[in-house]
Order: sequence, then C-alpha cells, then structure tokens
Amino acid sequence: MRYFFTSKLEKTGEGVTIQIPFNIWEVCKQRDTIQADIVIDNQIIECELVPLEKGRYEIHLPAGVEIKASYETTHKLLLHVSGSLIRMDQNSPYSFDNPIRKIDSVDIIIQPADGLCGQTVIAMLAGVTIADVIKVMDCREWQGTMGRLISALNYYGIDHTDIIVYPGEDEKVVLPKCAILMEKMGRFSHYLLCFDGKFYDPNLGVMEEYDMSKLLGYLEIKL
Repeated sequence: MRYFFTSKLEKTGEGVTIQIPFNIWEVCKQRDTIQADIVIDNQIIECELVPLEKGRYEIHLPAGVEIKASYETTHKLLLHVSGSLIRMDQNSPYSFDNPIRKIDSVDIIIQPADGLCGQTVIAMLAGVTIADVIKVMDCREWQGTMGRLISALNYYGIDHTDIIVYPGEDEKVVLPKCAILMEKMGRFSHYLLCFDGKFYDPNLGVMEEYDMSKLLGYLEIKL
C-alpha cells in the first residue's frame, strides 16, 4: 500500500528523518521497524519506519544517502510499505472484474453501536448488512482500521486506488466522486463515505456538506 502526504526532511546526528502525520497501526498490520521506500521529488529512496510510541513512526533515511530535495520546504511524499494488508480475499467469490455490485447509488446505514463506523461504510458500499461485514473482516467495535477496510474492499471486489491521501493542513482538497473518508476522533479514527457530492456518516446520516478541517485522509473508490 502507498501513502501520500506532506512533510519536511530533518537532519539529525544519525542522518535524515521525516515525520509521518498518521498512525501506522491504523493502516498497516506490521509493527516494530518496517522496511519501506519513499519517493521525494521523483527520487526513490529505501528507508526504515522506526517506531516512536502507540503507532507513531518516523522515517529514517540511510546514512550517507544523497538527498536532492530541499530541507527548507515541505514536500509531497509517497511512501510505499509492502505486505501491509491483512489478507481476507483468498476464498472470496468476488474480484475487481466481478464485484459484489456496481456502485451507482448508496443507501445510508446507521451504525447500531459506537466503533462500527468502518464496518458500516463497507456495508454501504457492498450493499450488505453490517453483520456480514463483521464476519468478513473478523473484527468488532473499534477494530476496523483502514488496513482492514481495504482488505474488505478487496474481498467484495470493490476496486480502489492503492494510495491513501493525507492532505496537508492548508491544502485545498477536491474529493473524488466516491471515497472513504477518515477523520480523527479521540484515540480512534472515524470513517464515513462521500458519494456523488453527498456525505454518508454512520453516526449522522446523509449530509449535503462536510467540514473539511476534520479530514485526516481518504481512499478513492473506483466507479
């Protein structure tokens, strides 16, 4: 999986570090030090993701690597972490060529309990019940990370981009026609769906407008 975000390069006594503006545990099943590669101004560099605390990581670039990018400005970065998804599509009857349904409309579903927003978003996209999604994802309240949501999309054959976009704070965001939105809610993330200019929130129902200042990141669903 790939992650698109903005950050700065920082020189330290041991080399170069880059701060990651999202929780790695919420999108990636891996823990401890993670091998990855990053694209900085069209330069591809192998790197390590080093844990700080509770899912927070920073990127360490190898000592001695020649960095062409400026240290004075913020850069748009593309981080690639291989093998970062929980596989649950091995025995799926669906595929991207044979999805569970064509997404040409969305019906709102309100989550029956707190902590089921991710499962509810998948249920709205797939046109199935929340109970069905819980069985596929094998997770209950507060366990629906973005990594598990992506794996569930794969199971149902719902095509999506392979990049999670994390916009910068001052960046003007133009959302795609359909996307899973992620916003921070305390220690956890809250998920909702945008489709054809409307917003489908498992807590609040259908909304005509959305406060973009709450947006942490999004994953585009291909229609």
